[in-house]
Amino acid sequence: MGLLRRPWVQRGVRAAVAAGLAWQIAVLLPPTLSDYAYYAPLGAVIAVHPTVADSASAAWRTVAAMFLGFGLAVGVYEVTRGVPNALTIALIVAIAIAVEQWRLLREQASWVSFAAVLMITVGTDDPASYVLRYGGLTLLGAAVGVAVTTVLFPPMLLTRAVEQLVVTRALVAAHLEDVAAALRLGGTPEPAEWERRGEALDVALDRLRREEQQVERARKANPRARRWQGRATSIREQSRALDRVAVLIDDLTTLVVEFQPHRRGLDRVDDGTGWVLADALEGLAGVVRTPYHRGAEHDARDDAIAAALGALDRLTHLLRASAVPDDEGFFALGAVTVGVRRSLQALEARVRHPPAGASSVG
Repeated sequence: MGLLRRPWVQRGVRAAVAAGLAWQIAVLLPPTLSDYAYYAPLGAVIAVHPTVADSASAAWRTVAAMFLGFGLAVGVYEVTRGVPNALTIALIVAIAIAVEQWRLLREQASWVSFAAVLMITVGTDDPASYVLRYGGLTLLGAAVGVAVTTVLFPPMLLTRAVEQLVVTRALVAAHLEDVAAALRLGGTPEPAEWERRGEALDVALDRLRREEQQVERARKANPRARRWQGRATSIREQSRALDRVAVLIDDLTTLVVEFQPHRRGLDRVDDGTGWVLADALEGLAGVVRTPYHRGAEHDARDDAIAAALGALDRLTHLLRASAVPDDEGFFALGAVTVGVRRSLQALEARVRHPPAGASSVG
């Protein structure tokens, strides 16, 4: 059952079922059409996409591009009957390529030139019959493909999005923990090294954005959307929150690496600024790694939030106690403090069961 949740497996099953159904329907039609039944499975496969919306979009755009190509080929052929075939074909292809620039056709635009060349090659003896056979049966197959995509476990693409959320959370948390570990040792890597480390995180974030967009697209015209609305909404909110946090983390990491406030005479507390910064970053990493509450009772997320807020309080106290407002390290420290606070806000890190006098992110 786990394999069946994979989008590519689901698409393969849908395409196979749609192609078989399209063929079976086509062979039941009158001989003028059933003799060319193989066009119907082609349309079915063309129309089976990861989402219902994409299936419907691909179906009508492909068929529209085909009919444009057919019409173009017939029109140019009739006008250029006295012209050598090579020139006629060249002219048809040139015009077809120009028509393919129409943005409305999107990825299906290449079917214009394909259909035009096909028509001029094998369909000019009886254009109307050829259009009916090829275009009509492809349209039939495409309709079957859209119907199967809608009815047969219409995809929500939740599994892949959840997996990418897990991967991205781990990378964000590890990034923070690496900075914290370096701070505890009294230094930070060179900016160029952090840029290289950030590349993997950037790739993961890009993938997460694409997966979140796919989930949103999968909800359109999907009969399962209402059933999975809560989970899809949760994925969207988590994805966008993590994206905001990652942007903030990139900024605060740059501040720590470039301005190194822990080395600028700001050590006004026990263990020094580096340790206070490290605690704050590790606290934030703990919240990133613990995205859910397990219930109404006190849980691990509550502990992670409490630890992060405690570290943020110590960092804020250090900032307030510092007396070097003209030093760029002081401003870097202030920006890091704000970045940590905003990150916790984006993650909705609030203490649910605060003891008297406890702190919370506002």
